[in-house]
Amino acid sequence: MAEQNDFKIPIPENKSIDEDFDYSQRGQWLRAAVLGANDGLVSVASLMMGVGAVKHEVKAMVLFGFAGLVAGACSMAIREFVSVSSQLDIEMSHMRRTRANTKERENTEQLPNPVLADLASALAFILGAIVPLLAALFIVNHKLRLAVVTAAITVALVVFGWIGAFLGRTPVVRSCVRVLVGGWMAMAITFGLTKLIGSSSL
Repeated sequence: MAEQNDFKIPIPENKSIDEDFDYSQRGQWLRAAVLGANDGLVSVASLMMGVGAVKHEVKAMVLFGFAGLVAGACSMAIREFVSVSSQLDIEMSHMRRTRANTKERENTEQLPNPVLADLASALAFILGAIVPLLAALFIVNHKLRLAVVTAAITVALVVFGWIGAFLGRTPVVRSCVRVLVGGWMAMAITFGLTKLIGSSSL
C-alpha cells in the first residue's frame, strides 16, 4: 500500500497557485491602465485647478476639464498604440532571427498587444478624468468647489495607488504615497503658476 504514493507529483507545502502566476503577462495591460487612470486624474484635475485659479464660474472649469478629457484620452490611446506597436515589431523581429538561428519555436503569448494597451489606457484615462468633473459639476460656490475637487482627487489618488499596488503585487503604502504626492504637486504647481500669470499684466 505504501507504493501508491510513488507516482504522485510532490507539491511543496508553502507553494501557492498565486506564486505560479506570470505577472509579466498582466503587466502588458496593467501598466497602460494604471498610467492612463493616473494621467487622466492628475492632468484633468490640474487643468481644472489652473482654470479655477483665475475663473470662478463652474462652467469654465467643467468645459476645460471635458476638453482635457477628450484630448487626453485620444492622445493617450495614440501614444500607447504607437509605443506598443513599435515594441511588438522589435520583439517579432528578434523572434524571427532567433528562430532562424536555433530552429526553435517561440512563445507568442507574452508578446505585447497594441490594441489591448490602446483600449486600456484610453478607458482608464476617461475613468480618472471623470472624477474631478463630477466633483465640480454641481457646486456653484467657487471655494467649496476647489475644496471638493481636491478632496475627491485625494481619495481617487489613494484608491488608484492601492489598485496598482494590489494588481502588481507591489508595496501598497509606497505606491499610494508616491501617487498622492505626485498628484498634489501637479495640482499645486498648475494652480500657483496660473494664478501668478493671471494676476500679472501679461
